Amino acid sequence: MKLFALLSLALGLLVAQTGAANLVCYYDSASYIREGQAQFSTADLEIALQFCTHVIYGYVGIKPETFQLMSLNENLDIQRRHFATVTALKEKYPHIKFLLSVGGDRDAGGHEKYINLLEGGRQKQTTFIDSARDFLRSYNFDGIDLAFQLPRNKPRKVHSDAGAVWKSFKKFFTGDFIVDEKANEHKEELTDLIKDLKNTLRADNLLLSLTVLPNVNSSWYFDAPAIADSLDLINLAAFDFLTPERNPEEADYSAPLYELYDQNRLPHYNVNFQVENWLLQRVPAGKINVGIPTFGRAWKMTKDSGNTGLPVVPATEGAAPAGPITKTPGLLNWLEVCQRLPNPSNINAKGADAPLRRISDPTKRYGTYAFHTADEDGANGVWVSYEDPDTAASKAGYVKAKNLGGVALFDITLDDFRGQCTGDKFPMLRAVKYRLL
Repeated sequence: MKLFALLSLALGLLVAQTGAANLVCYYDSASYIREGQAQFSTADLEIALQFCTHVIYGYVGIKPETFQLMSLNENLDIQRRHFATVTALKEKYPHIKFLLSVGGDRDAGGHEKYINLLEGGRQKQTTFIDSARDFLRSYNFDGIDLAFQLPRNKPRKVHSDAGAVWKSFKKFFTGDFIVDEKANEHKEELTDLIKDLKNTLRADNLLLSLTVLPNVNSSWYFDAPAIADSLDLINLAAFDFLTPERNPEEADYSAPLYELYDQNRLPHYNVNFQVENWLLQRVPAGKINVGIPTFGRAWKMTKDSGNTGLPVVPATEGAAPAGPITKTPGLLNWLEVCQRLPNPSNINAKGADAPLRRISDPTKRYGTYAFHTADEDGANGVWVSYEDPDTAASKAGYVKAKNLGGVALFDITLDDFRGQCTGDKFPMLRAVKYRLL
């Protein structure tokens, strides 16, 4: 163990000396109390730390009455001292910064609390800021990550040419769908909050990170030129553009690198658009980290979905059944996908255990998907858009080519941390790290 720690420290010093790219590792602390193969121990976390430059501990929330920070699982975070256990790792890995994330879709109550905070005025925002500073000091974190639950874009179907014409005609009479009528006011309020928070944190040399959650319209809420100087990291969660929950009736690439120009897809549903949107607003490239998921999104195919698997896949019925590890309908981590690809143990399997057909992307622009068409009785159809070590490395290559800050991996607990697929622990984390060097 001492040798491992020394090697990790040496790697960290090398990273610091060479100015290598960021590798921001999101850590879902709930994984510590998962059961079976999904349980992620502190020892597993230590293995990952040899690759990370930052660790973002998820998640805490805010109290709706006072807007103070609160643990979302006091039994784990405080009574079982998991906050302290994680930040104590700073002694072994001094090159890593440990941040605490607020929100991240784990805080119950939806976006109302976060909008109320913005509208609460200076007094309530000061309460939040003071609480955040005290929380970081108490548990020895190096900074805070704002993953605020702000209102999301309305989902939209991919339309055929005829459908697009009808939609334009209909829009002439109905107007645009307005998600937030006070978006401009909320943008100004969030700008003030970020500046004031940074001014408070700066006195203790604490970091401030921003995570832009999927499908939050950056132009509505983030005045990029005004807040860039106050942020140390900007993590773009550039995935989940389409999901079975938001788009139950059609399946498509969930995190393409570049725009697909056919079938009237929305031009901003891709990584490159999100990155360019921030760069065009004069945000320093070195502050931008591209979010890469360690999971895929899986839809249930029906007999009417066809047999080619070519996206956009029509007539889907929402989320595919949950995998055995993540146990979340419509979400499969890399290991769950890997185990469903053809291998000696499933080559002759039928029904729900039948292997998925993998379709790679030789252009490296859109992503990989795999599918199994529905059986004659309409059951067992699955279509999944996912990341694997190869696609993750391609995105890391994109980051390096554009001289961006680095990669934010969402999250390390959904990587194949036991090495069950290829024998390598954390294959996606490794693939990203080695491509960034």
